[in-house]
Amino acid sequence: MLMKEHTSTELASQPIGYWTGEAHRRVVGRIRSDLALEGLTQPHWWTLNHVAGAPGTWTRAALAARLQPFDDQGTDFEAVFDDLITRGWLAANAGTLTTTEAGEAGRLRAATRGQRANELMHDGVDPADYAVTVNVLRRVIGNLGGSSDLP
Repeated sequence: MLMKEHTSTELASQPIGYWTGEAHRRVVGRIRSDLALEGLTQPHWWTLNHVAGAPGTWTRAALAARLQPFDDQGTDFEAVFDDLITRGWLAANAGTLTTTEAGEAGRLRAATRGQRANELMHDGVDPADYAVTVNVLRRVIGNLGGSSDLP
């Protein structure tokens, strides 16, 4: 994609709220539309990834508490867990959650779509520039009282 070039002075005077907001809308919109192809929401995705990453260790309460800070939709995580169990993508065993074969297959299909979107987002962006951008945003967030730790 061709972009009009601007001077550093012009770019430095831009409102960061606009650019971070627009980036958020575009990135999250793409993520959500890709997940919807699998019948998933972001909270479904977060759930599957956490459970797959540590099978048999997440209780419903602990996982809901872990995911809550990332949620901007007022998600009922109990309903998400129930939905994934009803689909046969998660199983509840002895109080902890595990992915099923169907759940892992769905997670991997969604992950493949996510990887393609990630490649598109990074197209033409030098990895060093990306890292600088993330670090600048971490600093802005920290300056405004937020957590600059990686999620």
